[in-house]
Amino acid sequence: MEEESEKQDFRLELAQQVFLYRSSDVPGVDRPKLQTRILDSVYSNGLAPYYQHICTELGWQVDQAKLSEMQSRNQKQLEELDAKFKDAEENLGETEVRDALHAKAEFYGRIGDRDAATKAYKDAEEKTASGASKADMVFSQVRLAILYQDWLCVKKLLGQAKAICEAGGDWEHKNKLKVYEGVAALHSRDFKRAAEQLLDSIATFTTSELFSYTECVSYAVIASLLSLDRVSLKSKVVDSPEIRSVIGHVPALETCLNALYDCSYKDFFRSFLGVVDIIRADMYLHPHVRHYMRELRLVAYNQFLDSYKSVTMDSMATAFDVSVPFLDSEVADFICAGRISAKIDKVAGIIETKRWVIVAGGVAAEWQFVQSCVSNHSCMCIRPVCLSTT
Repeated sequence: MEEESEKQDFRLELAQQVFLYRSSDVPGVDRPKLQTRILDSVYSNGLAPYYQHICTELGWQVDQAKLSEMQSRNQKQLEELDAKFKDAEENLGETEVRDALHAKAEFYGRIGDRDAATKAYKDAEEKTASGASKADMVFSQVRLAILYQDWLCVKKLLGQAKAICEAGGDWEHKNKLKVYEGVAALHSRDFKRAAEQLLDSIATFTTSELFSYTECVSYAVIASLLSLDRVSLKSKVVDSPEIRSVIGHVPALETCLNALYDCSYKDFFRSFLGVVDIIRADMYLHPHVRHYMRELRLVAYNQFLDSYKSVTMDSMATAFDVSVPFLDSEVADFICAGRISAKIDKVAGIIETKRWVIVAGGVAAEWQFVQSCVSNHSCMCIRPVCLSTT
């Protein structure tokens, strides 16, 4: 998996660069240099429609000479494609006509002309019988939509791709669909679904037009840290040979994963900031950086407290290598929000955890209460609790 079958779609690389240029909270971004890289990519690939779009979005002045040059070059290529289509229509067969239509659609997509590309892909699809070819056309449109950060369109297109794959797609395109759906889930903050889709696709990854194999593994691990329980994390991530083969290329993420599973909370917190930097600099994950920071700390706090009936604040603060006031504020907020089942005894300086179990009827009852009922042979005490919920 180290050798990719194809390079990342240049439009997605360009989208990431534009995201970094826009972001004000990503450290170390050299905006003048990045602007030069963006414009070089736009000029060399003839993205005239996208050039006008980003100049409007980013407040850049349009270079009319460059724009005219790109439009002239694109028009010349378009005329050549039209000539090929006419020749195929008049002298060749249906396969050649379909290929000519597909080439024209790909051209419009490559230069960032969304409206023309949508119509051209529709025309090409009408001439296409293969489910695999239809899926590839939809995936191309998804990447174009990501370039414009149109996630509503991405969602709609993935619905079409799913219908195509269910109707007769091969395993490769069904696996590709999982990766595309995983990316959409990451952007919409559905980390549970993202983890499921990306973990399922790692062993047979072929979607290098989106990102590299290492990046796919990184996304899968980032989503899994937040959504999998400890047992699942061990079996699906920590012990996964595919993940272990490349996770070392992302040291902060590797340390964070192993530290969380091994309950090495000092190492977890130290590597945690490195993972946050990765998320902050990623166009799919950036909108959720504050949410992710909070939720992953919650995972660690709950995992630590699960081992205790009560623990001193000093002991927990030492385990996490943070100050007692910081920890007190954090844990108190989570308790008030109902995210940590515990209470803080400020006088004694301890956190007392509450244990919940499922009793008859699926009712959650506090463990201390159930224990007292059982020890006193007062099983009937549980019964009214169950009945009161029905």
